[in-house]
Amino acid sequence: MSETNTPIGEDLDLVEMETAGVDEAGNVSVDDLVVVVGSGGNVVATDETIAVLTVDGDVVIGETISVVGDDGELHVIEEDVTVLEEPAKRTPAKKAVRR
Repeated sequence: MSETNTPIGEDLDLVEMETAGVDEAGNVSVDDLVVVVGSGGNVVATDETIAVLTVDGDVVIGETISVVGDDGELHVIEEDVTVLEEPAKRTPAKKAVRR
């Protein structure tokens, strides 16, 4: 992996894009992409978060942070996935029968 570029004294801008959708199964997804852009219009770093709410009530959140290396390519420096599962449905307890 190459060294990462550190723009010293460069003006940086943040650009954020968000998309959302529902797939055929009814799962809802949101993709939030934040891009750090240098004064020359070149991408310096990205932070992408994808969240999915499944029809079963589970939530999956993935985040990927990348920076541009000396080779001009994005390199992932951190990746994290969190899964929050819907608690199992409780079955009602059977009532004791007195005889």
